[in-house]
Amino acid sequence: MASQSQGIQQLLQAEKRAAEKVAEARKRKNRRLKQAKEEAQAEIEQYRLQREKEFKTKEAAALGSHGNSAVEVDRDTAERMGRIQNSYRGNREAVLGELLRRVCDIQPEFHANYRVAG
Repeated sequence: MASQSQGIQQLLQAEKRAAEKVAEARKRKNRRLKQAKEEAQAEIEQYRLQREKEFKTKEAAALGSHGNSAVEVDRDTAERMGRIQNSYRGNREAVLGELLRRVCDIQPEFHANYRVAG
């Protein structure tokens, strides 16, 4: 009976060691999976940054001419606005004088379609 008891004890200890080894293997597996996931995330982030950089480069190349056009349009608009302002300042007095002259110079006359009844 003692040998049977010892055999059971050894069997239980062996089972316990096997369970510990399985638990340790699972922990190692989980650590490896976590590490692989972190490495994959880092690789994805690096790839995303690289593609974003390429996109910005291509965007700058494509919009470079558009950017120059926008600057040119802005400059042209400012130049035209300047000419309009100068024209306004130069002609304002003459236009106001002519307008006042026409408003104040009243010459009564009959309308072309007016007919005298009778």
